[in-house]
Amino acid sequence: MIIGVPREIKDNEFRVAIVPAGVRQLTQDGHKVLVQTHAGEGCGITNEEFAEAGAEMVEDPADIFGRADMIMKVKEPLPSEYPLIREGQIVFTFFHFASSRELTDAMRERKAICVAYETIRTPDGRLPLLTPMSEVAGRMSIQEGAKYLEKPQGGRGVLLGGVPGVEPGYVVVLGGGVVGTNAAHIAAGMGARVVLLDINMDRMRYLSEIMPPNVITVMSNDYNIRHHLREADLVVGAVLVVGARAPRLVTRDMLSIMKPGAVIVDVAIDQGGSVETSHPTTHADPIFKVDGIVHYCVTNMPGAVGRTSTYALTNVTLPYARKIAQLGFPAFAKDDPILAGGVNIAHGEVTCKPVATAFEHKYFTPIEKFF
Repeated sequence: MIIGVPREIKDNEFRVAIVPAGVRQLTQDGHKVLVQTHAGEGCGITNEEFAEAGAEMVEDPADIFGRADMIMKVKEPLPSEYPLIREGQIVFTFFHFASSRELTDAMRERKAICVAYETIRTPDGRLPLLTPMSEVAGRMSIQEGAKYLEKPQGGRGVLLGGVPGVEPGYVVVLGGGVVGTNAAHIAAGMGARVVLLDINMDRMRYLSEIMPPNVITVMSNDYNIRHHLREADLVVGAVLVVGARAPRLVTRDMLSIMKPGAVIVDVAIDQGGSVETSHPTTHADPIFKVDGIVHYCVTNMPGAVGRTSTYALTNVTLPYARKIAQLGFPAFAKDDPILAGGVNIAHGEVTCKPVATAFEHKYFTPIEKFF
């Protein structure tokens, strides 16, 4: 199989979908790997390193899309890339379809095989390809939130850890999954008071056992969210429903009970956001204010720490990429039910139920449609 790795073109996206070790493994498997020149520049990987590992370096992305059987990316294709995608071409990347009708319709029209990192799920419920980026985003949410709490950045002027004689900041984390757990750990390590809300009592029992004393767990419901928003200096939206649009837990009217200059970091913005007033932003222009509340809604947070994120992501994507390349579609979906769960769109059909529900499309499983 010919595997193509174009340079990411999303605003301030510094990750790349493969590292030299991955190129070497795929070429040893008998595949050809095309890498766009300077694709690794943002994370410190040179053209020479890719070439030495066995990649063919290609200048024009249209050449990569035109020749490759499978495209490996980090972020979803952007409109300028839509026309480059061919019918039957496998595109392996983060898609987050439920947050974008435009992207969903475009990929259906192109009749591509869209395999989404974020819906590949193991039988025990883990999301192995999403987890490392959730870890990065969760940790970054506190780092970015702390920065934008500074008065020159538009925030309240609060130091999360406080100092002797002055109480620390108050952090509210909505969601006790991977993002929320990492956010709570970092906030607690900085010395903040942390409230972690979730709807799963078993999860909260576990988190209560492993979290430091300055983290308390609270059942997530409208009443409790409102109660803790009143005290919050920083709110982290960390709710995930696999493949579906994120539930909106913070409504517009709730902003009026928050302290002016408080910060919301909506990590769920990739899936539409967990805050009613959120809309996607970029690293170049990351924040906006609504009713005096700072909103940080960057859709590719891990892209800012491209080197860490690239290596963390490719550690987990490579084994799946090797299997896809070995078997092709639809064989890989029949052979591996975990990979089948990653197929969101195939030959114009929606094969992920939450995406079909979001946009009222017909839904077929890959197995029932293609076997």
